Amino acid sequence: MRDFRSYPELEIDFDGGPQLVVGRNAAGKTNLVEALTVLSLGRSHRTSTDAEMVGWGAPFARLEAGLGLPAAGSLEVVLVAPDSTTSASARKRVKVNGVPRRPSALMEALRTVLFAPEDMLLIAGSPGLRRSALDQLVVQRVAQAASSLSTYTRALAQRNTLLRRIREEQASRDELPYWDGVLVQEGGQIVEWRLETLAALAEPLVSAHREIADDEGALRLRYLTNAPARDGETPADALRRRLGETAEKELWNGATLIGPHRDDVSFELDGRELSTFASRGQQRTAILAFKLAQVDLLSVIDGRPPLLLLDDVFSELDPVRRSHLVRRIDGLPQSFITTTTPDDLDPALVAAATAWRVEPGHLRLAS
Repeated sequence: MRDFRSYPELEIDFDGGPQLVVGRNAAGKTNLVEALTVLSLGRSHRTSTDAEMVGWGAPFARLEAGLGLPAAGSLEVVLVAPDSTTSASARKRVKVNGVPRRPSALMEALRTVLFAPEDMLLIAGSPGLRRSALDQLVVQRVAQAASSLSTYTRALAQRNTLLRRIREEQASRDELPYWDGVLVQEGGQIVEWRLETLAALAEPLVSAHREIADDEGALRLRYLTNAPARDGETPADALRRRLGETAEKELWNGATLIGPHRDDVSFELDGRELSTFASRGQQRTAILAFKLAQVDLLSVIDGRPPLLLLDDVFSELDPVRRSHLVRRIDGLPQSFITTTTPDDLDPALVAAATAWRVEPGHLRLAS
C-alpha cells in the first residue's frame, strides 16, 4: 500500500491461516480491510468516493497484491486523486497480472466475504443494505453483473431527470421509450441474477443456520419485488408491464417508482419475517449464517474458498456463535480478523493465528 488512507507506505507478507490484526480504534485496522476489499471488488465498502481513500495531500494511492495463484498472480489498483483546479473526479486504474483490466476482473481473481459491524443492521436496517449485500454476492458470481448494475444506475439517473423535466413541461414524453428500454433490459437481467443467486444460496444458508442454531427452524431469503412476474413472464416482461401501469404516477412524482432499485430481500424463519419478531440474538445468528453461506457458495465456483474478512465483529457475538465462526475460520486457507482486544476472541483462534499490531500508518508482528 502507498498513500492509502492512513498508510503512507506498507509492504508486508502474510502467511496462510488466520491473521489477527489488533489495535485501538482509528489506528488503521479497518483501512487494511478496506484495502483488501478494493483489491477484490474494485471499490470500497465504506465510501462511494474513491478520492476519500487517497492519503491526505498525495496525488494517488496504490494497492498491489501478490496472490500466489497461477491464473492471477498479481493485482494492482491505482486511485488518482482529482485535480483541485478542475471539476474532474478521481480516476481508477486496474491491472491483473500486469494487464490493464476493468475493475470487475478483480472479483474473478480474489473473492472475499466481509463481515463488518454495520452488517448487524442487515435485517432491521433499510432495504438498501440488503440490496447491496445481495448485489455484492451477485457480482462475485457473475462477472458481467457489475457492468449491468452500473449501466442501470446511470440510466435510472437519466430517466429520473427526464421525468422531472417532463413534469415541468421542459421535455417531451417521446424521449422516455429509450430510457425505458435500457431499464427493462438491464433491470430484468439484474433481477434474474438476484433470483438465481438466492436460489443457489438457499441450501448453504439452511445448512449454515442449522449448524449454528439447529432448534430455531429453517432460514430462507425471499425476494420482494415491485414487479412480480405473471405466469409466462420474464422479469424483463414484468418490469416493462409495470412501467406502463405506473407511467402517469411516475410523471406526477418525477421519479422512477418501479425497478430493482426499489426491491427488497426478506430474512424469514419458518415463513415468518425475522425483522418483525426476532431477538437480537436470532438476528445475529441469521446474519452470521448468511455470511458463512456466502463462503460456501463462492467456494464451489472454482474450488477455491474466498478470503474471509472479519472487521471487529467478535464482540457482537456470544461465545456459542464465536465458536462456530472459529471452526469455519480453521478450515480456510487464509482469513483476516481485526479487534481492539484479543479478549473478545476464542482462545483457540488466538493460539492458531498470526498476530499483528496496527498503529497509525504501520503494521508489525505482535511480540
